[in-house]
Amino acid sequence: MIGALRLVTALACAAVLSQFPAFSDQYVQRLGGQVDALARVAADFDASARRAGLTRSQALADLTGSDFRDAHQADMRRSLARLDHARADLAMLRIAGPLERLLLPHRMRDPDTIAATWGDFRPALPLGVAGLGAAAIGFALGWLLTGVAGALLRRRRRDTLGWR
Repeated sequence: MIGALRLVTALACAAVLSQFPAFSDQYVQRLGGQVDALARVAADFDASARRAGLTRSQALADLTGSDFRDAHQADMRRSLARLDHARADLAMLRIAGPLERLLLPHRMRDPDTIAATWGDFRPALPLGVAGLGAAAIGFALGWLLTGVAGALLRRRRRDTLGWR
């Protein structure tokens, strides 16, 4: 029974992790689109600032004095910070291969992009090297985790029953 549970868990982990390379590819594509869109917003803002004889920092500081200006300043600061984070994440994710991205979940941190990617993502049979590699890693992790959990349960049961 435990062997079957261990096998089912390992296969489930393999199936789930096998989808990560394709999901991360789609995330990178969407993040690239986000960077392009945010870069256009930043470029337009910087151009407006230059035409007014201001730097970006001066233009942001000038956006005060009314509820609308204060809100617009906060929006621009948030957009510019998001652009900086997205550019850095995109650079790292593009350098990394699909399996290396397994080690970079902290670079897939944009919740809107994750939600949009997940909304359109359709699992598929992983026929590529990366998908099969991720499946193998998932299988090994599932096998290991259920093995450790089983050993802990057996030890707890043995300790509870007073067996040595």
